[in-house]
Amino acid sequence: MAMQGGKADNRNQAGTGTMGKKIKVNIFEDLREALQDVRAYERGEDVNLRVTHFPSAPKQLTPREIRRIRRKLNASQAVFAQYLNVSANAVRGWEQGTRKPQQAALKLLVIAKKNPCHPL
Repeated sequence: MAMQGGKADNRNQAGTGTMGKKIKVNIFEDLREALQDVRAYERGEDVNLRVTHFPSAPKQLTPREIRRIRRKLNASQAVFAQYLNVSANAVRGWEQGTRKPQQAALKLLVIAKKNPCHPL
């Protein structure tokens, strides 16, 4: 920090200060290279890209399916609720059709449906 005209100057000067090293980033060069990779990928060329595929959201389960999953696990509604980290009222509502499981609970139900031998 330097003093200029009685005021503190907090700007980090190259090579001095405690802010650490500045990293030179050439965003335009990075963008140009990325666009070249995209063009090559679209032409079907072998390109070293990181591609992430997300699974689609699970479809809603019917109250009957949810009840069947719970029964295959030999769990009461209260125990099943603990497996899923939800309230027993939520499980009761799902099985009666007055509520629908959301997001994480729905994903866990789908996993339990595929692997009914293992408690969650």
